[in-house]
Amino acid sequence: MTLMAGSPPGATEWFQRAKQMRQLQLSKLAQLGELVNGISRLVHMLQCERGASNVWLCSQGQLYAPECKASRALVDENLTALHRMLNQQSPMPGSAVCERIASALLSLEGLIALRDGVSGQHIAAPMAMEHYSRMLRQLLSIVPQLNDSIDDPQIAGRFVALYSLMQGKELVGQERALGAIGFTQGFFSDDTRQKLVDRIDGQQACFEVFLSRSGDDIRQTFTLNCQPCLETEQLRRVACTRQPAADNGQTALNWFALQTARLEHLRTLEEMVIADLMVAVDARIHSDDDVTPAGDEHDDPLVRYPDKPLLPLVRQQAREIELLSRQLASLRDTLEERKTIDKAKSVLMTHQNMNEEQAWYALRKMAMDKNQRMVDIARALLTVKTLWQITPKE
Repeated sequence: MTLMAGSPPGATEWFQRAKQMRQLQLSKLAQLGELVNGISRLVHMLQCERGASNVWLCSQGQLYAPECKASRALVDENLTALHRMLNQQSPMPGSAVCERIASALLSLEGLIALRDGVSGQHIAAPMAMEHYSRMLRQLLSIVPQLNDSIDDPQIAGRFVALYSLMQGKELVGQERALGAIGFTQGFFSDDTRQKLVDRIDGQQACFEVFLSRSGDDIRQTFTLNCQPCLETEQLRRVACTRQPAADNGQTALNWFALQTARLEHLRTLEEMVIADLMVAVDARIHSDDDVTPAGDEHDDPLVRYPDKPLLPLVRQQAREIELLSRQLASLRDTLEERKTIDKAKSVLMTHQNMNEEQAWYALRKMAMDKNQRMVDIARALLTVKTLWQITPKE
C-alpha cells in the first residue's frame, strides 16, 4: 500500500472542526467566568447583609439599621443582575449545573420572609445566620460544578483555586457573624466556641488549597492583606477561652469592623483572581486562532522536550491532574457533608421541637458518644427517618 503525500481527503475539514470546537469551548469558559463574577458579587453583598442583620438582632435593633438597609439594596441589585445574566446565558454545560442554579434561586426566594423576620425581630440571630448561610452555600455550590465542563488543566486549576478562595472567604464571614453574636450578647457558649474553631480551621484548609494553585503575586497579596491581624487573633482568643467584658457592644463593633476589613481585602483578591482567570481564558482563545497540521518536526513529542524523557513528563501531568481532581472532590465532599448535617438538623428541629443550636448539639453529642463523625450520624438519621416515628416533645 502506497501512502499519498500531504493530507488525505477530509483532513482539512477535521482541522477546521477542531478549531471551531476549541473556540466554542473557550468562549463558553469566558461566559462561565462572567457568571462566576456575578455569583461572587452577590455572595459578597449577601455576606454583608448577614453580618449587619446579626448585629441588628443581637443589639435589639439599636445598631446597624442603616447598614441593614444599604446591604439589602445592594443584594437586590446584584440578584437582579444575576437573573439577567442567567437569562442571557446560552445552554448550560450539563443538567447538574442547572440543578445547582435552581436550588440556589429556590433558596433565595425565602429572602423576603427572612428579612421580615429580622426587621420585626421575630427570629433569633443564630437562626437568621443559618438561613443566610444556607443561601450562600447554595450559591457557592454552583462554582465547582462549572469545573466539570473544563478540560484544560490550567484553567481547571484556576477554577479550583478560585472556589477555594470563595469558600474560605465565606467561612471568614461566618466567623464574623458568630463572633458578632457572642460579643454583642457578652457570652460565648461551648457550642458557639466550637463553631468558631471549626470555621477558623476550615478557612485555613481552603486557603492552603488556594495558595497551592496560585502564582507568587497572588500569594504575596494574600500574605500582606488577607491574613487576620494581631488584634483579630487576640479577640479570637477571648472568644474561645473566656467570656468578654460588658462594654455596651464596643468589642462587638470592633470585631465586626476588623473582620469586615479582612473580608473586603479578600473580595479585592477574589476580583484579581477572577480577572486573572478571564485573562488566561482570553489568552487560550487567541493562542488557538490558527489550528494547522503539524509539521514532521513536531510529530515526535520528544522534540519539544529534548532534555526530558517523555514518560516522566506524562507521569507528572497525570499526577497534577489527579491532585486537581482530589482537591475538587474534597471541596465537593465538604459541601455535601454540610448539606447532609443541615437536613438532619431540620429533622430534629421539626420532630423534636428543637432550635438550630440544640439540634446541632444533639448531633454532635451522638457523634461523640458513638465515636463517629457528625456527617455519619446525620446520614444514619436521614436513612431511617421514614421508618422512625419520633414522638414530639410534650
